[in-house]
Amino acid sequence: MTERRKLLWVYGASLAFIAMNVYLFHENMYWGLAIPFILVLLILYIFSLDNVILLITFLTPLAINLKNADFGIGISLPSEPLMFGVLLLFILKLLQERFYDPKIMRHPVTIAIIINLVWILITCFTSKLPIVSIKFMVARLWFVIPFYFAGILLFTNLKNIKKFQWLYIIPLIIVIFYALYNHSHYAFDKPYSNRVMKPFYNDHTAYGAIIAMFLPVFTGFAFSWKTKKKSLRLISFIVLGILLIGIIFSYSRAAWVSVAAALGVYLMIRFRIRYYWLLFALVIATGIFFTFQYQFLDKLEKNKQDSSTDFAEHVQSISNISSDASNLERLNRWSAALRLFRERPFFGWGPGTYQFVYAPYQRAQDKTIISTDYGDMGNAHSEYIGPLSESGVFGMLTFLGIVVTVIMTGIRVYNRTKNKEVKLLSLTIMLGLVTYYVHGIMNNFLDTDKASVPFWGFTAILVAMDLYHSGNKEEEQIAEGMGHGA
Repeated sequence: MTERRKLLWVYGASLAFIAMNVYLFHENMYWGLAIPFILVLLILYIFSLDNVILLITFLTPLAINLKNADFGIGISLPSEPLMFGVLLLFILKLLQERFYDPKIMRHPVTIAIIINLVWILITCFTSKLPIVSIKFMVARLWFVIPFYFAGILLFTNLKNIKKFQWLYIIPLIIVIFYALYNHSHYAFDKPYSNRVMKPFYNDHTAYGAIIAMFLPVFTGFAFSWKTKKKSLRLISFIVLGILLIGIIFSYSRAAWVSVAAALGVYLMIRFRIRYYWLLFALVIATGIFFTFQYQFLDKLEKNKQDSSTDFAEHVQSISNISSDASNLERLNRWSAALRLFRERPFFGWGPGTYQFVYAPYQRAQDKTIISTDYGDMGNAHSEYIGPLSESGVFGMLTFLGIVVTVIMTGIRVYNRTKNKEVKLLSLTIMLGLVTYYVHGIMNNFLDTDKASVPFWGFTAILVAMDLYHSGNKEEEQIAEGMGHGA
């Protein structure tokens, strides 16, 4: 095609676009303005899928969840439709190329994830509500495939690991400032902490959980003396300060506990405490608890401190199981989940079904002022007990398999690599995941894009570093080449 003909095509297309939008404006329709953005997005999907994944990462903290009250179906815009596009295109590319690095497929974390997905699929067919479970399965796939299976290929380039962190944290900081600004109108009073981050996050627990995940990462960036650019360290210090302010005023006790747990894990690794000593201490502590369980429970029941704006009182309220409505409702949900499990211990009630079936399994003495007879107020509040009720004993065990293999991978990378940057990243990212593993005892958010993007992304980073960045220089150079071509 000659240059003259190319120009004619460009001018012709431009005039057609202008004419179409003039007509649409006249009819009070403005969707034509989106056409250039859609075309750019399509080009990225075809020629640069890694940049689409990074774009989704950036958009996720700012995405807004829209829910149909009649059908109980929600979608996060614009992130989830973009993830679904990556899911479809990645599967099509696999079918066309018929190749995916066998090293990834043989990795223990990948095997654990596949086993978990297969079991979720099986329990979709035995589900009490098959349509709900299939929707849950599809949603899990559009989180896992883009940010784990495609994510590992993206993270073969070490530079993309830091890009991923920064592209999520920048919009998250915008949300933190937005929440603090709204909260300031209420004098940072605790009762309003549950609504000030809306519409970006549904409540303060999800908001706090995500901030907690990134705290270890940016602590590492801020205190790393190996960072060549001093300006980057300074920016990391500022980001760390913002994250700390955000998590304090989230008033999320579960987030605070998860950060404390990550600090404990760090001290274990830092001082090389042997795991058998930890196991021994755990056995002793368990024995002491069961020996004096009635005394402990009596002490807890005497704690009448409710959640409060005073931080000392708010921390004290964590162990209040006598009057704190949030704690009591969590116990109510767990009790209902365990009753569901006892009735269907092997296959469970079906993935994603808890919120639709738990209502009759509440007992009157367990209900709180925030309980509902209709059981329409959310999930089981646990990443472990929830799968136990929805997918049976193997649902919980296969998720625990992911947790154990990921932690083992993170420790292996940290101990094996001689690359200082990889050592720091592996430690901080693993600690970020530890915050979520601990938080997951008390809440579950992996059915949302906000938590799933960093959760599966961090998991993919650890596996990518284990496979491509913790060995010799030659392996790392090969990995860099793969990353550029992803």
